This record gives sequence, C-alpha cells and structure tokens, in this order.
Amino acid sequence: MQNLLTKQETAARVGYHPEHIMRLARSGAFPKAVKLGKSDGSAVRFVESEVVAWIEARIAERATAAA
Repeated sequence: MQNLLTKQETAARVGYHPEHIMRLARSGAFPKAVKLGKSDGSAVRFVESEVVAWIEARIAERATAAA
C-alpha cells in the first residue's frame, strides 16, 4: 500500500504553502492529489513516492542546469 501525505505534510516537505501545492497540482506542475471522497469538500492526499520523485526531479534539473 502507498503512503499518503496530507496537504500540510506535503507542503512541509516541499516548503510551499498548502494552497500553492494545490495550484501546482491543478496546473499539472505537481503530482495530482488523491481525492478520498466523492463530494467537492472531500479530503485529499498526495502519494508520498510521487512527491519524493518530484523533489528528486527538481534536484536533477538543478544539477543539469549547473553543468
């Protein structure tokens, strides 16, 4: 089973405000949130491995940009 992170946990890992995380996810610039219910106000979570992969991709981009 995948480990899921709350918006707040995800924001703390990445260093962004939770609402900025949601804007990035909606625009496709961040992993999509997993909606846990069917209503508009349902809780959302982020798959930890996808968030880690996104962070690692930013690190890799930095390394290739510096070269």
